[in-house]
This record gives sequence, C-alpha cells and structure tokens, in this order.
Amino acid sequence: METFVNWLSGIIWSPALIYLCLGVGLFYSLATRFLQVRHMKDIIKLTFKGEKSEAGISSFQALNLALSGRVGTGNIAGVATAIAFGGPGAVFWMWLIAFLGAGSAFIEATLGQVYKVKQDGQFRGGPAYYIEKGLKMKWYAVLFAIVTVIATGVLLPGVQANSIAAGIDNAFGISPAITGGALVVFLAIIIFGGVKRIARVAEFVVPFMASGYIIVALLITFMNISELPAVLKLIFSSAFGSNAAFGGILGAAISWGVKRGIYSNEAGQGTAPHAAAAAEVSHPAKQGIVQAFSVYVDTLFVCSATAFMILITGMYNVVPEGGKAIVKKLGDMEPGPGYTQSAVESVLPGFGAPFVAIALLFFAFTTIMAYYYMAETNLAYINKNVKRVWSEYVLKIAILGMVFYGCVKTAGLAWTLGDIGVGSMAWLNIIAILLLTKPALKVLKDYEAQLKDGKDPVFDPVKIGFKDADFWEHEYSKPIEKKEKTG
Repeated sequence: METFVNWLSGIIWSPALIYLCLGVGLFYSLATRFLQVRHMKDIIKLTFKGEKSEAGISSFQALNLALSGRVGTGNIAGVATAIAFGGPGAVFWMWLIAFLGAGSAFIEATLGQVYKVKQDGQFRGGPAYYIEKGLKMKWYAVLFAIVTVIATGVLLPGVQANSIAAGIDNAFGISPAITGGALVVFLAIIIFGGVKRIARVAEFVVPFMASGYIIVALLITFMNISELPAVLKLIFSSAFGSNAAFGGILGAAISWGVKRGIYSNEAGQGTAPHAAAAAEVSHPAKQGIVQAFSVYVDTLFVCSATAFMILITGMYNVVPEGGKAIVKKLGDMEPGPGYTQSAVESVLPGFGAPFVAIALLFFAFTTIMAYYYMAETNLAYINKNVKRVWSEYVLKIAILGMVFYGCVKTAGLAWTLGDIGVGSMAWLNIIAILLLTKPALKVLKDYEAQLKDGKDPVFDPVKIGFKDADFWEHEYSKPIEKKEKTG
C-alpha cells in the first residue's frame, strides 16, 4: 500500500507540475502587470471593507476563511520538511512561488466570484462552478468536485491532525489517541454549525494565531540578529547551487520549495476560490486582490517566520531522499514540528515545545475546518439538484474519522497522501484557469477602468458583454437598481 502511494505521489508531483506552477505564476504576474504589487495600497482597504449578508460573509471573514486553509501545518512542519529534503535553498523557492503565485491566486479567486451561485440560501462557488459555467465542461467540473471531496475530506485532514498530535506528544507527552479524540469532539461542534460558524471561528482565531507566532519568531531572530546575514546568504547561495555543501541538491531545493510552498499557500491549487466565492462584494476583482494578499501572509510572513527560527538557531537536518546526510544537528528526528520546537526551545528553554504545539494546534485545526467547508461546497455542487442531508452526514463522519486516524498513523504516509490530494487538485485547476484566462483578465480590466474613473467598482456583466455570470446578471443587479432608484 505505502509503495503504491509513494509511486502515485511521484507521478503526480513530477517535474512537470513543479515547473507548470512556476510558469503559470509568472504568466499571470506578467499578464496582470504584477497586480500583486500595483494594487498593494488597495489591499488593506478591501480586506476590511464590505458587508456580510444572509447569503454571504464579509471580505475579512472570507480572507480569514481562506487563510485558515492556507495557514496550517505546512507553515511549521512543511517548512521543516522542505529544509530537511531540499536544504536551506528551498526557502527561496517557497518565497518565489508565493510572489508569483499571488497572480494565480487573484485569477482563481476572481473566477470563483464571477461564476458563484446562490444555493440553499448561501453563496457557493469554486473551480467546479467556474469550469461548468465558463468552460461548459460538466464532466470536468464533476471530476474536479469528486477529487476535491476526496482530497479535502479524506486525504488532507490527516496531515494536519498528525502534526497536531506529534507536536502535543512532544511537548506534553499526551497520547496521539487522546489528542485525536479531543480534536474530533471540538471539530464536530464547529462543522455541524455550518459555514457561518466556521467563518466566525476563523475570523477570531486566524489573526490571533498568526500575529502571535510572528512576534515570537521576530523575538528569536532579534536575539540572534548577528546570525541573520549569514542565514540570508545561505538561503540564496543554496537556492542557486553556488553553496559548496548544498550545490549538489539544487533540483531538490526547487522541487521541495515549490511543493511545500504550494501545499502551504495553495496558490493555483483550487482551494481558496471556495472561500472567495462566499464573500459579499460589489466586484469580483475585489476579492481576487484580497486573496492574492493572503498568499503573502501565508508564505512571506508565517513560513518565513518558521524558516528563520530553524535556520538562525541551526536546529535542522538536511538529508536528501536516497542520499547521505549533509547536515545532522538533530540526530534521527523525523522532519516536522520537532524542528521548530527545537529551534524555539534552544533560545527559550521550557517555552519552545509547548508554544509551537499550541500554535500548530490553532494553525492545523482551522485548516481542517476550511477543508470541511471546501469538501461540503463540492458535495453541494455534485448533489445540487437533490436533497443531500445523508451525504453531508457521511462527509462529516468521514472527515472526523480521518482526523482521528491521522493522529495515530505515521507522518510519512500522512504527508504523502496529502501531497496526492494537493497535486491532483492543482493539475485540474491550473488547466481550468489557463483556459479561462481571457474572461478573468476582462474582469480585471473592468475593475481598473472603473477605478481610473474614480468609481467604487461595481460589476455589471451585461454592460461589458460578459456571458454566463448568472448571479451578477440576475441576482446582484436587483439591489443595485434599487439603490440607484432610491439614491
């Protein structure tokens, strides 16, 4: 079984997917004229602006719902894994895929908004919806929805749960089985409360956990500030093969940096459009810009915090797959949260292991919440014309079961299954957004034209000759017309 899983992961995460992700990110960065830089001043305004409604959540809630999916075990255990197998240079490639991936994130989030629907009294959207409406390929949409239900409902939750259990066991000596039981109880309380409860929890927890983690990382960095120039030099020299020790694993640095970068920030993977579609905004590009920023928060802030803590304290191993150890500072410790715990513990004895365990608990738990929302959205798409109460209960039970199972299974198998889920979604989604490039850029052009005229952009698909944006044409236009008459 494990041999087959490793083989399948190797096929999915071949060099073709690595370079496709980098190439698509570069393409969209150029096509949008580096929107992720040009519209930086709008990000804060758009993040905190916008109202929630009975059907939708606010832009801030949508950002945090997306961040709860992005900011997870990949930010702690994933960074450690990238360094362990790809060396310090993998960190640079994580940064690069985040910067370029912000362009891909804008496109997929904007498409999620454009083609969203109002279903069961709430907004629903994501790749399955824009594949069906934009590409007219129902079979492809159903395929993506099925793959996503399996990935986010079965394959990915175990990775998050496994890291939580490992971190808590290392810090407090609590059995993974006990941790798994507690996670199942708390997760059940939240997911049985629906998307609004998930969004409210994410809105409170995500900013708190991310800011606290970054503050500790800054403290550790400043306490070792004399080492920072050497660490930066190590990252860049290793990233381009000029470092004597790590020059022979340049390919691994690129591969693991991109793989773990995508796993962490999810740009182009097709997960974030689900949260983006749930937002109540007046123009799809607004949520696209907000979601592009979330990639920065995830990788350039939180992942960088982990990388600097690990590298500046020297608490890491580098053992390329199938090769000999290049660096071995932590004995035979398995790559994962233990690296970060050791890093913090080396500077703040007695504080590091518990702090990272608690941070990981918050990070990974909110990610599992987001996974459930994504799986439920795709289940809603598959069963949109039938009652699906029983299938929703099956999904809830399945994800709760996988959370418990993930706590007690080996980390290696958990990560490999997670990689299969991420890679499968990425292949399907990247092909879809490439085919929908023209309509996505048309939406951006309309948004920027209205900004140039001094307007607060409002999307009117009929006015710009945009087809198949049914919600915006038939639903959203009604309140706009009413405001114009009363105003």
